[in-house]
Amino acid sequence: MKTFTAYVEWDPETKLYVGSVPGVSGAHTQGETLDELQRNLKEVLELCLEEYKGKLENLPKFVGLQQIEVAI
Repeated sequence: MKTFTAYVEWDPETKLYVGSVPGVSGAHTQGETLDELQRNLKEVLELCLEEYKGKLENLPKFVGLQQIEVAI
């Protein structure tokens, strides 16, 4: 079993949570609740990993987040 980190946002226009797993191509989805989003992310991640031809240890590793302040 391997644990992945997902990036989660709230989209006020669609009123949906949107999630993606950095470093795994195609691993992104949405849901009306955080629980639904987690189920959907797990499903899409499993599908993406089935298609992945490399070794799991060669996937990019999540390091962290940075906040960038800009003047607008």
